[in-house]
Amino acid sequence: MKTSFSRFSPRTLVLNVLFGSLLSLQVSASIPDVVPGTPFEPLKPTESEAITTQQIMSSLLRGHYEQKYLDDTLSAQVLDTLIKDLDSNHSYFLASDIDSFEPFRTTLDEALSRGNMAPAFVIYNRFQERVSQRLTFLLNELKDNAADYTFDANETLELDREDAAWAKTTAELDDLWRKRLKNSILNLKLAGKEDEASRELLTKRYQNQLNRVHQSRPEDAYQVFMNAVTSTFDPHTQYFSPRNSENFNINMSLSLQGIGAVLQGEDEYTKVVRLVPGGPAAKAGNLEPGDMITGVAQGKDGEFVDVIGWRLDEVVDLIRGPKDSTVRLEILPASGTDTSSRQIDIVRDEVKLEEQSAQKDIIEVQDGEKTRRIGVIDIPTFYIDFQGRMENRPDYRSTTRDVSRLINELKRDNIDGLIIDLRNNGGGSLEEAISLTGLFIPVGPVVQVRGPRGHISIERDRDPEVLYGGPLTVLTNRLSASASEIFAGAIQDYGRGLIVGGQTFGKGTVQSLRPLSEGQLKITQAKFYRVSGDSTQNQGVIPDILFPSLFDNDKIGESSLPQALPWDTIKPAAELDRSQIRRQLSQLQERHSERTRDNPDFIYMKEQKALISEIRNKTEISLNETVRREERAANEERELALENKRRKAKGIPLLVSLEEKPEEENPQIADTEKDGLDKESDPLLEEAGSIMMDYVDLTIGSHLTAQRR
Repeated sequence: MKTSFSRFSPRTLVLNVLFGSLLSLQVSASIPDVVPGTPFEPLKPTESEAITTQQIMSSLLRGHYEQKYLDDTLSAQVLDTLIKDLDSNHSYFLASDIDSFEPFRTTLDEALSRGNMAPAFVIYNRFQERVSQRLTFLLNELKDNAADYTFDANETLELDREDAAWAKTTAELDDLWRKRLKNSILNLKLAGKEDEASRELLTKRYQNQLNRVHQSRPEDAYQVFMNAVTSTFDPHTQYFSPRNSENFNINMSLSLQGIGAVLQGEDEYTKVVRLVPGGPAAKAGNLEPGDMITGVAQGKDGEFVDVIGWRLDEVVDLIRGPKDSTVRLEILPASGTDTSSRQIDIVRDEVKLEEQSAQKDIIEVQDGEKTRRIGVIDIPTFYIDFQGRMENRPDYRSTTRDVSRLINELKRDNIDGLIIDLRNNGGGSLEEAISLTGLFIPVGPVVQVRGPRGHISIERDRDPEVLYGGPLTVLTNRLSASASEIFAGAIQDYGRGLIVGGQTFGKGTVQSLRPLSEGQLKITQAKFYRVSGDSTQNQGVIPDILFPSLFDNDKIGESSLPQALPWDTIKPAAELDRSQIRRQLSQLQERHSERTRDNPDFIYMKEQKALISEIRNKTEISLNETVRREERAANEERELALENKRRKAKGIPLLVSLEEKPEEENPQIADTEKDGLDKESDPLLEEAGSIMMDYVDLTIGSHLTAQRR
């Protein structure tokens, strides 16, 4: 029934690991041992949470971009979201549990309107009870039976259970978790651990997880439930508890120390969402989006703490630390064919503004018999020194000021064209995206912002000067987001340049923070639209010429997030003519395809993507050791063959094994060889330059034809 109310990040808590110099906290040391089988003590809601709930619901229903009603439809969405957040793989709840929750499908709206958290705590407590039972089963299995496990049967484990039927009996779940335990032991066995050491490690892991269940607080249950509520509006609307508000505020401060990575909780793992440009992890080149963190160690010799099943804020406490100290991470890599864990070192440091600043380079591209000099400006983020500007410092830094200086330097170098490289640029200052666009176009609209009640404001470039009017190309990938998409979209709409590379992220919404009596609410209040009237939300910017990519669009990008707001259109802010570029696109695509058909790097990326997708799309895994070893050997052999095929075509020494392969700064590009070879060129950047020269050639040719007529 309808009540009397008026009408940035995945649903799990996202924290930016850019921490201030707080010492690492060994959380596990402060948690007492819990005897397996100890009954879980149910949590109870607090009076203050009722007040906070009403504040949140008032803000959502009055201020969110999507104007929703608190009714039975929303109630059902909240219930489904909460169950999925708690048990996405259908591994804890029984069918009887799900049936018992069904009365809440049409009553959670009334509970929310009154600030009544009792139904939410019923569901959360049942989940914690089931988790406690599963962990107790694993601990007993490790103690009583695991030593007798063999790995020669033809058993398999189903990996993707999102659509599986809920188990009807405890015996069904026991069989599933026995197989999961066998798989965990087999994974450790394949990584070289002795059986006894594996059982010891897993016993510690599950005991720590069980301890955490028994140390849960009402705040934990409330956080989970309220984020199920907020994420039914969109994935970037989020509730921060008082503790997580503190972490969020630390992460948004200007004094940043740590590894420079954005993390989120996903099932039992801590997942890397993105790396901060100029941060220690980005510079180390050994961590990438999609990697799962399974262990954390302090210093060069510290013992690894297994963090599977830990709360995200506890993992954060372990990773944060003082500048110049070393943190070691054990990760399950997102790319490559080997799914076994590996260990990496990162030295914590401060993320400095100058290390995120725009940088220039010149590459040479063959254009027939001529060698063209192409200027490249790499923009890692859209930044501005607000304090310096407020104080009227003549040398304050900003993206537009730095790019202006770099363009003038490149013009003095007589470049034949310019590439703006926005790969991995996650956005930043909207003001800078607008002013940067103004360097390439005369006055005019750059972006439209639509509020929750339909009001549209148009942000314009008001400076008539065009700093650079020559050939222009913008290079993007799946991690180009937000302000990057506004800039790329405007350049595309004005027909000012070519967009090449990968489809962008699709983050086209605006959030703001609202204080609550307890914690904060991050709420989506507006949506970005291009000059053409197309939103950048969900769909992102689609390049004129698409390049192959190792990013999986089904796992990375706005369209991969549950409840992401849709792509739509509004009235164009201006009527723009892009016909000249459109006329050349078919020929540009034809030339690009012809040129890259035999390009070793482009062939490698396509074949590597196909191999990774084939392996990662497997929904079942064998629990037979011989089969697993054969599969791993076959996958490594295929990956080695692909790498050596690329190397042979480029005249690079072949590898005997994948262990010889140097770590590359970016899996999207063959970049820096660290085995004494010269630095390889960036094939995507080179191809972007060649496409630009094709466009110049076609445009000049059509212009001369028109003149002859």
